[in-house]
Amino acid sequence: MEEVETPEELLAKQHRKEKKDLQAKVQGMKNAVPKNDKKRRKQMTEEISKLEADLSQKHEEELRQLKATADTKKVEEVINGVENVKVEDGEQEEAKQPRVTKAQKRRDKKAAQEKEREIRIAEAEVQNLQGVRHQEGLKLVQKLAQQKLQIKEISSDGHCMYRAIEDQLTRRSKLQLPTSVKELRSRTAEHMRGHPDDFLPFLTNPSTGDMYTTDEFEKYCSDVEHTSAWGGQLELRALTQVLHLPIEVIQADSPTIKIGEEYDGELITLVYMRHAYGLGEHYNSVEQLKDPVNTEDS
Repeated sequence: MEEVETPEELLAKQHRKEKKDLQAKVQGMKNAVPKNDKKRRKQMTEEISKLEADLSQKHEEELRQLKATADTKKVEEVINGVENVKVEDGEQEEAKQPRVTKAQKRRDKKAAQEKEREIRIAEAEVQNLQGVRHQEGLKLVQKLAQQKLQIKEISSDGHCMYRAIEDQLTRRSKLQLPTSVKELRSRTAEHMRGHPDDFLPFLTNPSTGDMYTTDEFEKYCSDVEHTSAWGGQLELRALTQVLHLPIEVIQADSPTIKIGEEYDGELITLVYMRHAYGLGEHYNSVEQLKDPVNTEDS
């Protein structure tokens, strides 16, 4: 008879696989970044540390959930009389109950497997509901609902911040504004080059800790313009000055960041998600709320 693995063994096997998958992913990330590109390798190292920390936290939470579920299941088994099925003495069991046919045994085994599958699905749903990604999403939904807004998903390709801004600009009538990702990146880099004193003091060499040299700053601006380098607060500051529009960034667990409040134009609203994808940080756009959320019932 094939030995059935315990939930603890199954979870340990799953954790080993996830660790192995992460190791493969980390190796791929390392291979994708040139060794002489110190800035991108520093970003990569931070990304890897976050991925490893998130996986460790996930595994700890799953182990805790499994222990809690096991305790509950044991009580359930006693109540439902499942313990009676585990009689070790087969002859005594036959004396107490009518002889079970092979067909009935197969049906019973199938029913037990189906029940175990349903339990695993329920456990997975509980873990998902308590996961940091899900909790972050719930908080953002509630925050946005107060402004009658909802998240509009933007693809995760390194251009997400610019694509989120592009999405909102294309829905406006001011056609003279730059609206493509390419143009937004180009205008951002151009503005930063033209105003180095506003941006250079905030950029430091990760190896030395010194402020960027002129050449390093030019390389940074070139990456902004020509690559899929992620955008952050420096680029947002440049964009508010290019567009003459205020920008706000809504976050789940931190106050809303407001940039360019000196401008009176129509506000651009972005959503910053720390746990949206495997690599972490991501920007989404917003749109008018379509399905009202009753926050009082949540």
